[in-house]
Amino acid sequence: MIHPLLPNQLQKTQETMRMAAEFILRPISRKYDKAEHEPPVEMEQLNQAAAAQKETAMGDDSVKSMDLKGRNLWAVISLEQMCWGDVGLFLARPGTGLGNAAISAVGNPDQKSKWGKRWASMAITEPGAGSDSKNISTTAVLDGDEWVINGEKIYVTDGDRCDCVVVWATLNKAMGKTAIRSFIVEKGTPGFSVARLEKKLGIRASDTATLIFDNCRIPRENLLGGKEEVEMDADAAKKSFGGAMQTFDNTRPMVAGMAIGLGQAALDMTRALL
Repeated sequence: MIHPLLPNQLQKTQETMRMAAEFILRPISRKYDKAEHEPPVEMEQLNQAAAAQKETAMGDDSVKSMDLKGRNLWAVISLEQMCWGDVGLFLARPGTGLGNAAISAVGNPDQKSKWGKRWASMAITEPGAGSDSKNISTTAVLDGDEWVINGEKIYVTDGDRCDCVVVWATLNKAMGKTAIRSFIVEKGTPGFSVARLEKKLGIRASDTATLIFDNCRIPRENLLGGKEEVEMDADAAKKSFGGAMQTFDNTRPMVAGMAIGLGQAALDMTRALL
């Protein structure tokens, strides 16, 4: 359905991404639902379609004149249509990790240049800390020019297929959220392993992993944001924990768009069965 209040270019985006969902995602949806944990190689087609549409949209004067909210609307519309096709396949599309949003939100220029185009997942949840992120137990200790990370992360979306992971860890659990920092850990780093992949009831095309960090050493500059200060005071907390939480503020509208797309798909399928 075309929204009459959208600018023409965004209506074109809506149409293009709906076609991609219908003719790229829907035909392979059942295939990868059954073949859980098998990477969907056809996602490159969707990447090309999305990249082409973004380039066209961002070149349009009506879109270029938009502020950040307007550009976020473009993203929400695109995600809504893709998730009308298949949420799991959308999440399996390279480069769509929550870690990418974190790097974009709080990474310094060098980190954005190095990691911004890599596929980055986000590792927050632990066996003893779910939505209460300030109570995480994974630790990060500075040892010379390296951080040493120890801990376990669960329910990491794209944790197996990604190129790197943004890991939340604490410098001192007794200090609560004030001591929390986030770190970029590249896949293949010694001490970093994928312990298992979850078998799920839905969104099966996207992998969900448990990650283990056992004396995993990363360069000092992999502290997200690149700030050298590690003081555990209120100002540092605002820059670290608050900065990382900004990732969720930036991505919540997109998640809402995904839910709308999925809900519309369910409604359409129900109508078709009546």
